[in-house]
Amino acid sequence: MATAVKQDMPPKGGYPGITYAKNIPKKGPSGLVIMLGGVATMAIGFYGIKLTNKKRREDTKYQLRARLALLPLLQAEEDRKVLRAMKAFEEEEAQIMKDVPGWTPGDSVYHTKKWLPPHPALLKDLDK
Repeated sequence: MATAVKQDMPPKGGYPGITYAKNIPKKGPSGLVIMLGGVATMAIGFYGIKLTNKKRREDTKYQLRARLALLPLLQAEEDRKVLRAMKAFEEEEAQIMKDVPGWTPGDSVYHTKKWLPPHPALLKDLDK
């Protein structure tokens, strides 16, 4: 026995239409405004970097001039330190070598006329 197959069909006149529309509300600034804001922010930042670099260069020049102005004073202090060290070394050398005939304290043990300052490690001992 064969039964009749009933197929679902749309109602007479069809289904009602589906209402759809692109109805997205506008939120925030436009792309152009965002782009201009970014460009303006970068321009202000680059201007700030320019001013900072200019100030840094001026500070560097000021520090260099200050160091150059203090250089003679620092060199004079170092020279006095070397002279005190040389005098102390000569006195110690005279005390140690007093029994050696023909030894003159302070003479160079090197065969050269070039003046050599005392070794910095020896000068460090005088700071104590």
